[in-house]
Amino acid sequence: MRTDVLHAVRLAKLDLTLVFRNTTALFTVLLLPLMMAWLFTQTQGTATIEGAPAALYVLTGVPGLIVGFAVFINLVNSFTARREELVLKRLRGGQPSAAAVMAGSALGALALFLGQVVLLGIWIRRAEGATPVNVPLMLLAAILGVAVFGLLAAAFSGLTPNAEMAQITVLPVILVMMVGSPVAFPTNALPGALGTISGLLPVTPIVKIMRSAFLGADHYTGTGRALSALEQWTGALPSLGILAGWVVVTALLARWLFRWEPRHG
Repeated sequence: MRTDVLHAVRLAKLDLTLVFRNTTALFTVLLLPLMMAWLFTQTQGTATIEGAPAALYVLTGVPGLIVGFAVFINLVNSFTARREELVLKRLRGGQPSAAAVMAGSALGALALFLGQVVLLGIWIRRAEGATPVNVPLMLLAAILGVAVFGLLAAAFSGLTPNAEMAQITVLPVILVMMVGSPVAFPTNALPGALGTISGLLPVTPIVKIMRSAFLGADHYTGTGRALSALEQWTGALPSLGILAGWVVVTALLARWLFRWEPRHG
C-alpha cells in the first residue's frame, strides 16, 4: 500500500512536469478555461442571477469548465499518447500497480484543478471582493469531480485510436458541458426536460456545490439565501449523491473500455 502511494506521487510529479513543459497542453489546460471565464463575464453587465451579481455567479461556476479542460481533456490526451507509445504497458509491467498508475494521473490532474481554483479564487477576491466560505466542501467536490472526469477520460481514451484524434474524441463531452452546465445560468432556466437532463450531468453538481460553498448562499434552490455550514453540507447531499453515482458509472466504463496496449485496426 505504502509503495503504491509513493509510486502514485512520483507519477503525479512527472505528469505535472510534462504539462508545464508542453506549451500546447499548458495553454489548453491552464489558460483556455480562464480566457473563456473572462469572455463569459464580459457579457453579464450589472445584472444579478439567483441573488448574486452576474459576474460573481459566473466566476463561481467556472470550476465546471476547468474540470473539463484540466482533467478530462488533459487525461484523454495523456492516456492515449502513453498507450500508443507503450508507456502504459511498461508501467503496468514494472513496480507500480495498475491502481498506482491511475492514481498518479488522478493526483496530477487534481493538483492542476486545485491550482486553477486557487487562481480563480484570487481573481474573484480582487474583482468581486468575495472569499470562499466553505473550503472543505469545495475540496470534497473537487476530489469527486476529478474522480468522475478522470475515470471518464480513461474510458474515452480507450475509444480514441491515437493522440491526434484525442482533440476530436473529447469534443462531444466538452460541448455538452459548456451548453448544459449551469456556469452562466441556473438549470431551471432551461425549458422542460432539458433542465432535468442538465441537473443529472456530472458537471452540474460540481458547479452547484462549488458555487454554494464559495458564496455560502442557497444556490441549490435559487433563492440566494445565506446558509449556515450545516445547511450547506445538507443542501449539497443530493449533488454529492449524483457525483457518487457517476463515480460508479464511469468506473464501470473505464474498466470496460480502457486499454493498456495500443489499439490494432
